[in-house]
Amino acid sequence: MMFTNNYRQMKPQSDNHRQSTARPATGRRVLLTTALVFLLLNLLVNRSLVESADYDDRSATATVLTALAVTATQDLSFGNVFAGVPQGVGYNDNDSSAIFTITGQASSGITLQLLLPAYLALSDGSDRMPIIFGADDAAVDTTTVTPSTVAASNGWIDQNPYNLPVAAVIGSGGTTKVYLGGKVTPSVSQKSGTYNADIVLSVSYNGT
Repeated sequence: MMFTNNYRQMKPQSDNHRQSTARPATGRRVLLTTALVFLLLNLLVNRSLVESADYDDRSATATVLTALAVTATQDLSFGNVFAGVPQGVGYNDNDSSAIFTITGQASSGITLQLLLPAYLALSDGSDRMPIIFGADDAAVDTTTVTPSTVAASNGWIDQNPYNLPVAAVIGSGGTTKVYLGGKVTPSVSQKSGTYNADIVLSVSYNGT
């Protein structure tokens, strides 16, 4: 009898033990299921946000204008000069006026500046001959005409070479020309020989 009673007492303890070990397994399944549900909801929300998003884009653009180029097409030539006798050349002298040809972006505003010498000199520097540029010794033409046909309708005539027109532009054909005259005043004791000096035309776009 003592043995039977002990057996009955141990059986409930075994059932309780099995129940206590089963509860945590059920809890883990619940937690795992809950985590999966939250993960699925999160994915669905994120997908909804992505699908509802929109975007656009723009480009940065810039157009580089045609580069400026300046060519000394013709030298300012006074030809043969007598000692003590001044000699001048007009900007519209076909064979003797200085001609600069400018090419660039059609109709674009440009700034012009002439660097003019005060005298011509022999190559060995032993003598100089003064040169003078008058207030109307230059012209700016926006066509390809020859000097003798330069007209106000083509650009600017009778201009001061030290102060060329601020409204100058590259012609509609992509070309503008600058014409220049001047005068040399040799002394009565001027040495014979060939006299030279540099005339420089500087050109730049001014953004107009």
